[in-house]
Amino acid sequence: MIRRYLLLSAACLGLSTCFAQKDFKSYTQKIPGSAHVYDLVAIPGGEFMMGSPASEKGRNQDEGPQHKVKIEPFWMGKYEVTWDLYDLYAFKNMEKEMAAQNPDPTNSIAKTDASTRPSPPYVDMSFGMGRSGYPAINMTQYSAIYFCKWLYEKTGVFYRLPTEAEWEYACRAGTKTAYSFGDDASKLGEYAWYRDNSDGAYKKIGLKKPNPWGLYDMHGNVMEWTLDQYLPDFYAQKAKGEVKVPFAPVTELYPMAVRGGSWDDEADVARSAARVPSSPNWKILDPQLPKSEWWLTSASFLGMRLVRPLKTPSPAEIEAYYNPTLIEDY
Repeated sequence: MIRRYLLLSAACLGLSTCFAQKDFKSYTQKIPGSAHVYDLVAIPGGEFMMGSPASEKGRNQDEGPQHKVKIEPFWMGKYEVTWDLYDLYAFKNMEKEMAAQNPDPTNSIAKTDASTRPSPPYVDMSFGMGRSGYPAINMTQYSAIYFCKWLYEKTGVFYRLPTEAEWEYACRAGTKTAYSFGDDASKLGEYAWYRDNSDGAYKKIGLKKPNPWGLYDMHGNVMEWTLDQYLPDFYAQKAKGEVKVPFAPVTELYPMAVRGGSWDDEADVARSAARVPSSPNWKILDPQLPKSEWWLTSASFLGMRLVRPLKTPSPAEIEAYYNPTLIEDY
């Protein structure tokens, strides 16, 4: 049996239209009824060469050929989403308790009372590595999308996962080198937590140097979900003009495209162009019984970072994005 997500149009993602950039600047999103915020960095639109040159050390075949991509302006999370924020979504009681401690006339628990949430896990999904101030991990892409939906219901602002192209564009921050700081992997420890310096665990967000656009932990700490289906030959199709879409729509449950490298990876996986396919093996150790097919993984190296397109999609397009209907074929 193959399970498929309902395909999304480029318009739904706010990717297809040019528009003015008036008042386009970085900002902090307050989360109503809580003490938490989410900082977003304004990412200017532009063009870049996606992928890596054949000469780049550590390069994989799926990173080429390089091809020009145009990116519309968007905001991206300054940091990876932390447990502090994710737990408000995952645990309804926690959301209610914090709302009682932080009265806010703009907040209504009724807005998110019916939000679709994962079943409460039986174990600490941080696996003891740290929670407050640490990136949330072990969620599926499906769960990440529903987190975005909850945040939309909470704030009235459309947030989603980045496309692979948006992610790489933001990670590079105008650079053309293997990493956003250059080609010298020996300097990676200044910008990233990876296998050589992590002591076998992720770390709190924002402890390393940011990239040139002020984004932290784009290299290392935890890998990050993107919107795209992972297609090893997608760049080749783009270069040949066989596909025109700005991202690879999801048509199958596996594999999805994951970016950034993690605390458990070698330096080459943290390169700006490095691509990683998700795997069903990431769910083998799912501690839930029965296994939480759509919500949890045991991928303690995988989290997320959100984006907001400058052009807000229509209500119908937003509804389509936040409800990735699963179609079953036999």
